[in-house]
Amino acid sequence: MTNSIRLAPTVRLLNGVEMPQLGLGTWPMNDAEAAVAVRTALNCGYRLIDTAENYGNEAGVGEGIRASGVPREDIFVTTKFNRQWHSIAGVRQACEASLKRLGLDTIDLFLIHWPNPDQDRYIEAFQGLGRVLEAGLVRAIGTSNFKPAHLQRLFDLGLVPHVNQIQLDPYHRRDDLVAIHRTKGIVTETWSPLGRGNAMLRDPAIEAIARRHDRTSAQIVLRWHVQSGYVPAPKSTNAERQAANLAIFDFALSDDEMTSLNGLGRPDPNMKDADEFGH
Repeated sequence: MTNSIRLAPTVRLLNGVEMPQLGLGTWPMNDAEAAVAVRTALNCGYRLIDTAENYGNEAGVGEGIRASGVPREDIFVTTKFNRQWHSIAGVRQACEASLKRLGLDTIDLFLIHWPNPDQDRYIEAFQGLGRVLEAGLVRAIGTSNFKPAHLQRLFDLGLVPHVNQIQLDPYHRRDDLVAIHRTKGIVTETWSPLGRGNAMLRDPAIEAIARRHDRTSAQIVLRWHVQSGYVPAPKSTNAERQAANLAIFDFALSDDEMTSLNGLGRPDPNMKDADEFGH
């Protein structure tokens, strides 16, 4: 079985760490669901697992990692911490607590989950990330849901995250953020890469491209992500769907197809605003 597994390629972060270009998202799985989903995903070839303190499933993710039999050094684990830890000392506490729940010695990528500008402590939180990176508790650091103004305050202090994980899909393009990421060498990781619900996957333009390639709409959208240079982390507890989501590295979309998908962006008044939402 091992010989037939096809792994995702990797992208190189600013500090030289290699990150798989497709992962498994685990929200809103509970511990029991995460343990099974992580094990099946790793066994079919996933090497990037994304969790968070706020998901409440880090223990299950750790259990799934151990049950998979995949060597720890081959797995890239991302987790995130909540607003109460936004201080230099707080990040160390959050990191140690996540490591304990996961049952791991190191976290591969540690993220500030939301900027929470109302409490205005995300600068200190990022400085705290630098400390746990220096201490060897984590291998890479970054942000999640940071908007251009939040990132700019980091840049003004000479601070640059390795990754910014944001909501992004063909309907939610985020071109302003992506341009900043590319200028600074920040990797764009995408949550809810297949959209919320099934509306986007039923878009006639996406379905037409899927028929042309004899693929599912989800595979077309995920291919769009990786071909755009993003790192998508789709959530699935279904082993067959996990395998299908990973099977996107043996075909390519044409320039015209990418242009078609790039033209699907639209306003979404229900999209969470990181200036107002956070935990």
